Amino acid sequence: MPQDTEAIHKSLDPAIQRMIMRAGEHNVTTVWDRYAAMTPQCSFGDTGLCCRHCLQGPCRIDPFGEGPKEGICGAGADVMVARGLDRAIAAGTAAHSGHAKHLAHTMKKMALGRAEAYTIKSPDKLLAVAARLNIATEGRQERQIALDVANAALADFHEKDTPVLWATTIVNPERAKLFTDLKLIPKGIDHEISEIMHRTLYGVDADPVNLLLGGLRCAVADLAGCAMATDLADILFGIPQPTGSAANLGTLQAQSVNIGLHGHNPVLSEVLIIAAKRKEDDARAAGAAGINLVGICCTGNEAMMRHGIPSCTHSVSQEMAIMTGALDAMVVDYQCIMPSVVGAAECAGTRIITTMDIAKISGATHIDFSEEAAVPRASEIIDLAIDQFRRRRNKAVEIPAITSPVISGFSVEAIVAALARLDPERPLQPLIDNIESGNIRGICLFAGCNNVKVPQDKNFIVMAGKLLKENILLLATGCGAGALMRHGFMDPANVDELCGEGIKAVLTAIGMANNLGGPLPPVLHMGSCVDNSRAIALTVAVARYLGVDTQQLPVVASAAEAVSEKAVSIGAYAVAAGLPTHVGVMLPVLGSRLVTEILTDKIKDLTGGYFIVDLDPVSAADRLLAAIDERRRGLGFT
Repeated sequence: MPQDTEAIHKSLDPAIQRMIMRAGEHNVTTVWDRYAAMTPQCSFGDTGLCCRHCLQGPCRIDPFGEGPKEGICGAGADVMVARGLDRAIAAGTAAHSGHAKHLAHTMKKMALGRAEAYTIKSPDKLLAVAARLNIATEGRQERQIALDVANAALADFHEKDTPVLWATTIVNPERAKLFTDLKLIPKGIDHEISEIMHRTLYGVDADPVNLLLGGLRCAVADLAGCAMATDLADILFGIPQPTGSAANLGTLQAQSVNIGLHGHNPVLSEVLIIAAKRKEDDARAAGAAGINLVGICCTGNEAMMRHGIPSCTHSVSQEMAIMTGALDAMVVDYQCIMPSVVGAAECAGTRIITTMDIAKISGATHIDFSEEAAVPRASEIIDLAIDQFRRRRNKAVEIPAITSPVISGFSVEAIVAALARLDPERPLQPLIDNIESGNIRGICLFAGCNNVKVPQDKNFIVMAGKLLKENILLLATGCGAGALMRHGFMDPANVDELCGEGIKAVLTAIGMANNLGGPLPPVLHMGSCVDNSRAIALTVAVARYLGVDTQQLPVVASAAEAVSEKAVSIGAYAVAAGLPTHVGVMLPVLGSRLVTEILTDKIKDLTGGYFIVDLDPVSAADRLLAAIDERRRGLGFT
């Protein structure tokens, strides 16, 4: 495949490199071009020292020279930075909890018989969640229980006298007490988002420490929203189990109707998967070999881990799937969808189909999707894609012949079931034994997005490669999982090449005990970005088993190429949960020495967790290893 030095500096993925070149050949502007046009970027905004919260601004503070040290209202750098960070946490919380609320409404409609396209795919998960919420199950029908669970979920959004159930019931008792003592228990998920917007308004909260504590409570609300979304999706669509699939642009098929499922919410994609199977004959009548669904971003993760749908690409490279000329339709729900896909589609002949009222894009085709009319709307969407194939048929396309095998779908339930083959009575004991012996030196969750400021996938690849050699068990979600899967980190065949001897022995023993004929993959795929709650759940399960708090465990997290405000809120709740949490791009906080010191050091005294901001992936991996070793020593593990 032809190489281009400039393309190599933009992405480590050779398939994406070729599409970057193709975009240039067709004069299509990409995310990398727009980033270059924006440089140099505003240093005031980069350090968090630009405020537009009132109409007297925008205000900027100069932390180094002779410029202003206060905004027009008198807010200093510490207050300005804390307010900006809080608003990012609130936005991320709104996104994840909005996703969860959508699922709660879907479950309620299903329980009431108003959304017949949906059923309870996992009764066991329904019963487990109901028991955790203290909802009666004995002698009751599944839909009655589901209705109560849905109502409990919706009740968690507004302010109420009782705590948010998805915040207090998903953590270990020690962490719940700490949240209570620090006043970090949310009063309501939507309430916390609203309160952040209030307290960061002109003339309200001007104490940076108080602001940061409010932001941390909002982050705990985000954890609740993520956990709720995971629970409800598992009930409605099934608990993910290890599933074989493939990743990268080579999953597109020139002679098939190619439909990209893009966004974050499986409410739409689950019905589209069924509709596509029913429309195969229509596709063949149009001259296609069939219908080929591929995933993009987290909707792709959801479809992959439950149905084995291949993952085409992720996050920053979403335009590149269109540039192949083979994508007939990109069907989007919400979050992380770049408006630029419409411009790329005009050149390449792809139909962009929006489906949610809150996520329309000028120039796209909008099909209003609702649970009540899910089947006919899904059928209409597939028909549009087939029609677009008719227009594309016999036109030249360019699909890079690059794919990587992937094993995805490692839910906590699947991991525990796999460990149970080694010790049926105490399934977590083999994990504990291997951590204590050092075969597993520690655990790291890779999460977050791709950021155009970083050569795509570089930080993930470098850090994962180093940590695996140091016998770290790696979990991954979101577009971080996408980066790793496209480079072979979720292919069991690469265990010998990528892993240290200790982790290799563990992955092999579990794989053989489960009759896989070989090891588990080097990195375990846990799902979409809301499924970071699965990593927290696994951490909590280990803490409960050992009788310690989560802050004592050799568990860390990394958003190596973070971009969305969702990554900020996830990072904040990981810190609240007691985890050292790496961010591989600069957070907009350096304008305040106080805020920076609190986030990277002082907060450790409160929650046990803290941020590690390090743009160098090798140095970042070393710092995560040091944090893991510190915690191993605290547990008496050598």
